[in-house]
Amino acid sequence: MAITCVIPDLHGRADLLSDGLAAIVAHARGGAGTIIALGDYVDKGPDAKAVIDLLRNDPAPGWTFVALKGNHDAMMVEALRVPSRMAPWLERGGDAVIRSYGGDPLQVPAADIEWLDGLPLLHTDRHRIYVHAGVDPELPLDQQTEKTLLWKRYPEGSGSGLDGRYVVHGHDSFPGGPKLYQGRANLDTRAWRTGRLVIGVFEDDRPGGPVDFIEISGPPRG
Repeated sequence: MAITCVIPDLHGRADLLSDGLAAIVAHARGGAGTIIALGDYVDKGPDAKAVIDLLRNDPAPGWTFVALKGNHDAMMVEALRVPSRMAPWLERGGDAVIRSYGGDPLQVPAADIEWLDGLPLLHTDRHRIYVHAGVDPELPLDQQTEKTLLWKRYPEGSGSGLDGRYVVHGHDSFPGGPKLYQGRANLDTRAWRTGRLVIGVFEDDRPGGPVDFIEISGPPRG
């Protein structure tokens, strides 16, 4: 049975990422599959540098690993390339990123910026679409805009998927989540603050939502 495990927004919580990867491997009991991270690796939490280091260096040997881009990752890239965007980014959690790199924006390696910038905006398989924020259900997949994929917030209660595929996303945090609907799942539990990371487990041959969850607990942060 092939599975796909989906890790939502991390925001600098390298501790939860490390524990989550270990828990995925244990859950698979010697098997392997696909791991998808939904973006927002940086900002707010304390260890953005460590998160990026983990993700860039074969985080799950033997597994297929896909890292998607989140809106905070895009903001970081823009701020470090366009000086006028630095202040707004720092106000939205970028200050924590700079601290994780030693306190100076110039200490962020160009390779890390380029890696974030080059991340894909979505991933699809036979039954599902994986994306940071969401999709417009009125448009075909190849006409979705970057703004929608990185920034969309669904209306409360909206359960729409897209073209018969189930949508798996994060971005819109809900500490009591995940939130599950007929056509989509929002996995973001504001893990950077709550210390509660919920990883969705999907069977590749079965359409629809998660068949299981892997919950990781760490210390909350104010």
